[in-house]
Amino acid sequence: MNLAVVIFLFLLGLLLIVKGGDWFLDGAVWIAEASGIPRFIVGATVVSVATTLPELTVSVTGVLEGEIDLAVGNAVGSVTANIGLILGISVLCMPSAVNRGQFTLKAVLMLCGAVLLTILCQDGSLPLFSGLLLFAIFALYLGNNIYDAKVSMAADRDSGPRRRAASHRKMVSKLGMFALGLAGIIIGSQLLIDYGSALALKLGVPASIIGVTLVAVGTSLPELVTTLTAIAKKEASMSIGNIVGANVIDLTMILPVCSAISGGSLAIGRQTTELDLPVCLVVGVVAMLPPLVTGRFYRWQGFALLGLYVGYLALLMT
Repeated sequence: MNLAVVIFLFLLGLLLIVKGGDWFLDGAVWIAEASGIPRFIVGATVVSVATTLPELTVSVTGVLEGEIDLAVGNAVGSVTANIGLILGISVLCMPSAVNRGQFTLKAVLMLCGAVLLTILCQDGSLPLFSGLLLFAIFALYLGNNIYDAKVSMAADRDSGPRRRAASHRKMVSKLGMFALGLAGIIIGSQLLIDYGSALALKLGVPASIIGVTLVAVGTSLPELVTTLTAIAKKEASMSIGNIVGANVIDLTMILPVCSAISGGSLAIGRQTTELDLPVCLVVGVVAMLPPLVTGRFYRWQGFALLGLYVGYLALLMT
């Protein structure tokens, strides 16, 4: 394919992601205001599930096409990118307090998912039964979010705070914006991955490294764009909820699904067990432990997370 066409499609993907992220977040914020559900909960459920679709799609496709290293690297690398790069940027630009009632269990589930995945993969495979243990964490996460949403809506009815009034036309417009934004994010991410990966493969880069770098960052672009948009709109809770929720889903849902599709056991490469998963666990602890203890994120965490992520990339390239 002509180089100019490849560059055009790459830039088109970037445009779709940027504009899609703006529409998507606007729609998500409206959903929170119209329903009375807290922004953190919306970020940790609707937004995080939607923005992990690229990771799920790429990993499942990789398994079906025999690209196991790329599929596994994408799932694990996306979590590392979400925390080290995206949460690092978010905390550096917008350090904030957290609502412990909404944050604590979700952060603990994320760390438990990282620890359990690291332990389960040490023998070089992820059997289906082990994957079900991870999936149980995912089910607990979704159940907790549903419970939190019901409690919040019940309290909203009792206290009677005003919600944003919504006409039928307004509702259709905002939901349409939400759907179009999501479509733009997914299509744009796929364009970036397809044409970026093609260039990287011509350089002879191993699939495992492509998975945890180019593809992982590419499939994390929805979270990155959502976070940058949230920073611009000063929606810290939406940003953090989205990242934490996306990480729980990446760690506890994507690889179990891949394990089931691969015939009951998913092969895990040496790079994943010796480098990718330990780094993922370290950045997770650096990100989640301070707010679990003190109830807030700090700017120094942003510097530390970005530094760890840059160091990780440097190790991959050596």
